[in-house]
Amino acid sequence: MKTAVKGIFIFLIVLFLATTVSAGEVDRDRIIISGHIKDLHGYGVDEAELKVLVNGEVYKVNNEEYLTKSAPEGTYYAEIELEKGMIETSKISLEVAKPTYRTERIELGEFANKGNEYIASKDIIFIRAIGPAFYIATAVLALIYILISFEVFHRTVAALLGAAMLLFITYTIGTFDSDYFIISFEKALYYIDFNVIGLLLGMMILVGIMKATGVFQWLAYKSYQAAKGRIWQLAVILVCVTAFTSAFLDNVTTMILLCPVIFEIALTLKTSPLKFLVPMFIASNFGGTATLIGDPPNIMIGSYAGLTFNDFVIALAPFVAISMIPFIAMMYFFWGKEYRGVVVEDVDGLLEKLREEYRITDFKLLKYGLGVLAFVIFLFLIHGVLHMEVSIAALTGAAILLVISRADVSKVLLNEVEWPTLIFFVGLFVIVGATVETGVIEMIAKIVADQSGGNLTVAILLILWISAISSAFVDNIPFTATMLPIVGYLSQVIPGAESMVLWWALSIGACYGGNGTLIGASANVVTAGLAERAGYPISFNEYLKVGMPIMLVSVLVASIYILIVL
Repeated sequence: MKTAVKGIFIFLIVLFLATTVSAGEVDRDRIIISGHIKDLHGYGVDEAELKVLVNGEVYKVNNEEYLTKSAPEGTYYAEIELEKGMIETSKISLEVAKPTYRTERIELGEFANKGNEYIASKDIIFIRAIGPAFYIATAVLALIYILISFEVFHRTVAALLGAAMLLFITYTIGTFDSDYFIISFEKALYYIDFNVIGLLLGMMILVGIMKATGVFQWLAYKSYQAAKGRIWQLAVILVCVTAFTSAFLDNVTTMILLCPVIFEIALTLKTSPLKFLVPMFIASNFGGTATLIGDPPNIMIGSYAGLTFNDFVIALAPFVAISMIPFIAMMYFFWGKEYRGVVVEDVDGLLEKLREEYRITDFKLLKYGLGVLAFVIFLFLIHGVLHMEVSIAALTGAAILLVISRADVSKVLLNEVEWPTLIFFVGLFVIVGATVETGVIEMIAKIVADQSGGNLTVAILLILWISAISSAFVDNIPFTATMLPIVGYLSQVIPGAESMVLWWALSIGACYGGNGTLIGASANVVTAGLAERAGYPISFNEYLKVGMPIMLVSVLVASIYILIVL
């Protein structure tokens, strides 16, 4: 009996508490606000801080301001509670803020009502604010290029200095004044393209191990044999092979594979390899433009616009072949005297010497190495189907070959990996990320949209030339990402643009523009690092004298080709 009474008593207490809680909930209205925060180009803005204001006062929970942030894709969600009926007499608004953006206050209109829930959906367009962070990021970018161009510091030191300056200002002055907040540490890590770093690291290890087989010395002999001792013909063969290979491999991998061959040829001819290397990495940027997988901007464009591998080949491969003709002519103009200066008196004797000295020394390791390399190249070709980053393919191949070859990993990492080049990329990615975060690149892209004025010819030339000039000084990957929605919009509203011609202009501009400066393309930087390690540093200014004219002429040829053919 006592147990039954006790049970009834507990039941009544629980019923009373539940009724009280329910009544309390009914006495309050729940307000849910959601939507997207986007920039002018339609990209979601993440980490924007949102506060809910009720009658102009920031809503608080336990005497603390209620604060929420937008997700990576720009979505946001806020939830507050007000006393029953209060929403009908209150003004609810949102305050959205983020460094380098203009703080926005948006009043919410009508709410959809269901019981005690009030729901509103509001998309917000976030406008850039040009302030101290914008100018500092621009100044640091310009300073780093000046330091590199005048060779005040090694390019790796300059890149690290720029990245450190931006982060230091962010976490000192920027801590107390958000106008000086340039880029967070988390965002800096986000902008470091570890896919590029991993690809370079993996291919450097692969090539480093395969060097021990003597295969590159053997290739040097076969290349010289094909040219029959004529240095000019040898240079033309090398650039054509480089361009063709870069269309099916990424241009960085191509240069990593071919650089050892050039060093061996130059060593044999007792001449500087630069007269071969510089034309080759220019040719690698040309060749990479021909296909969907040849250069990262093409991969991005193909994905965004729904263009296939065949679309790129049909539209751009003929142009790449045509543009090689004036390039080879300019190559002779710039380096012809140096080619003529290399004289081989006894060609047959030298060929016999090369045949004897440059033999394959380890056929077993070569067999394994070529098998792993073929596997890696196969993964490169199908990585889009597998949704696998190319760095995974390269690092997998490197790991497999390290196991098979039983190579001394310490020696491989120390002697074969270009760490200064990798660190340079890390610093440069952070600096470029800061220009993206502060709106520098967005401002450049906006110029194209404003100046085209609905004219297809003007739009083509603007996209082509601005992409080329910008890509000579700023990494073409973030620039291409910023240009995608602009070109997509222009392709829909400009008569005649449905032929995809604007996408080809963006592709050629972004890929060919990298030839303008020594740091305009990844292949340039990697080759410069390999050459420096071999004792043949490439001067920024000396390269500028040949790279910029070649870039300008090739883009001029592209302008004519696009307007007439595409």
